[in-house]
Amino acid sequence: MRYNVVLGVLGSILWLLAAFMVIPLFVAAYYDESLYTFGIPLIITILVASFFTLFFKRQDKEWNLKEGFFIVASGWLIAAVFYSFPYMLEGVPPINALFESMSGVTATGATALQDIESHSKSLLFWRSMTQWLGGMGIIMLFIAILPKLGIAGRQMFRAEVPGLHEEQLRPRIRETAKILWLVYIVLSIAEVIVLDLAGLSLYDSITHTFTSISCSGFSPYSDSIAAFNDPLVESIFIVFMFLGGANFALHYKTIFLDRTSLIKDQEFKFYFAIITIATVVLAYMLFSTRVYSLSDAFRYSSFQVISILTTTGYATADFNLWPDSSRFILFLLMFIGGCAGSTSGGVKVVRVLLLLKYAQNVLFKVLHPKAIRHVRFNGKTVPEDIIHSIVSFMVIYFMIFVASSTMLSLMGMDFVTSLSASIATLGNVGPGLGLVGPMASFDAIPDLGKLILTANMWIGRLEVFTVMVILTPAFWRK
Repeated sequence: MRYNVVLGVLGSILWLLAAFMVIPLFVAAYYDESLYTFGIPLIITILVASFFTLFFKRQDKEWNLKEGFFIVASGWLIAAVFYSFPYMLEGVPPINALFESMSGVTATGATALQDIESHSKSLLFWRSMTQWLGGMGIIMLFIAILPKLGIAGRQMFRAEVPGLHEEQLRPRIRETAKILWLVYIVLSIAEVIVLDLAGLSLYDSITHTFTSISCSGFSPYSDSIAAFNDPLVESIFIVFMFLGGANFALHYKTIFLDRTSLIKDQEFKFYFAIITIATVVLAYMLFSTRVYSLSDAFRYSSFQVISILTTTGYATADFNLWPDSSRFILFLLMFIGGCAGSTSGGVKVVRVLLLLKYAQNVLFKVLHPKAIRHVRFNGKTVPEDIIHSIVSFMVIYFMIFVASSTMLSLMGMDFVTSLSASIATLGNVGPGLGLVGPMASFDAIPDLGKLILTANMWIGRLEVFTVMVILTPAFWRK
């Protein structure tokens, strides 16, 4: 691996990261808050970016796959480190600051802040904005902006979006990245306008748009969306969380190419079916156990199902207090996530769907050993190597989940907290159950545990393979 090339590219990424630090400076100036919170980190980032770009040569073409994977994995890690500085300057302990920053850039929404409202408006704006950047992807934005990446851009795209296949809308990767970001921006502007019309302040409209369309979940309020207690506002969030959890390439195709693209897609139909069934089942449980009236049961269940399934993590009620049967439904949803090509985390609906189809085929072949039957998706045969990669992904994913849960339990965390904290961070969901419920904070987790969960967020955001591959001995061999 050519480290001069890698460091040169990371220098360019640092310039992009520095550019976004300018925005909260204006917010701080508007609210007459300290400019040092962002001014000092901005200067540090610029100095490091300048050093990297001056002394290391970046090549636009002919990067190899190793360099692409390393740049993406380390790029996200560097973003979390540099974006943690403003938190530290507001008095947040370093490990909590790194946890909060990683939770932001990976669009997770798990917080280590205890009294959210005590922090400056500019920091909370920054906290939300990092989630918006991380929702569609910092590296994806880098690809869209930087010209002449060529093959290098394709390598980074594959590492940034390591799904089942590249959702290439244009022959050039840069054009595809631009389209996806354009759709993302248009939906974001639409949500800000709708929330403003619904009565939210411009500040609340922007910060909550940042964290809902990105399926992230940070809110400037400790009570999350429950702070508004407004069914209309909740309905708006439901719509945009639902859109954020769907494939953005399909959004583009539906708007510009074929109006039926979404409803014809098998993954989207399965996504909608999961939401519908889970909402009805959860509403019945909440109503039958006399937690809510029938109307309130549907109100809270529909919001919480979409929030958890899309890995947004917003809360309109403290579901940690719900009956165990209801909490178990939400716990299961944490493992699924939204659609491939969305801003949500989790293992993705398409993987669950294809695994079910594969299991059905296995059972069919038990009865008919000589039959030849392939897994099909959207009318096309799914290659065997795709099925094998899904199985491998699921095995590694659950191994990481079990390992992190075990380590947390060894630190004295209870069973529910250990399991839910692990999947809530690995799946980029945000809040969990037990000590890390929706109205609580991850500050209760020991520092070593927070570092483990920080690694979970990093690994989960890049869908396991991108990070895990650079940890293998084979990656570092020539």
